[in-house]
Amino acid sequence: MTEPARQTTRSPRAIAAALVVGSLGMLGLSFASVPLYRAFCAATGFGGTPQIAKAKATTPGERQLIVRFDANVGRDLPWRFEPEVAKISLRTGETTTVYYKVANLSDRETSGQAAYNVSPDQAGAFFVKVACFCFDEQRLGPHETAEWPVVFYLDPALEKDEAMRRVEEITLSYSFYPTKAPAKAKTGDAAGQKPKS
Repeated sequence: MTEPARQTTRSPRAIAAALVVGSLGMLGLSFASVPLYRAFCAATGFGGTPQIAKAKATTPGERQLIVRFDANVGRDLPWRFEPEVAKISLRTGETTTVYYKVANLSDRETSGQAAYNVSPDQAGAFFVKVACFCFDEQRLGPHETAEWPVVFYLDPALEKDEAMRRVEEITLSYSFYPTKAPAKAKTGDAAGQKPKS
């Protein structure tokens, strides 16, 4: 076989191998893009993603804002889910706890995971959660009810941000969606459930 003939037989194989490697690389990037995007949003507050902290705020601020609470449930999850209060007035730097009431309306155990965001979007960088039921998958037994807390504060740094200067109200929104199969989840006291009297 002459030299030019050898090059043409190797060339289609090399192209095919490059296409396979490129396709696998693109597939890998598509799976990695979701967690990378979530990490980016969590770090920057992009898209109204609240920040997460392990401790309460240390310094009080000056501004007073209204925080509204929104609750939604996906159609395939038989839960009633609502905030204990529709809105509160909150000073920046002040840590507060708000409870959400939830009830499983079905005759079987169900589980769900909450997606959450803050609007307007620019407020996400200053809305800081200390504890939240939304961090873990939640499970409820047949007709079980619970009250789940979210502990948060508004970072006083928002007072220096030009984009937040005219913002007077912030909305924290949750949407619960069913998970495929009940997994080990925190329920009752383990999830920070409000003590029942």
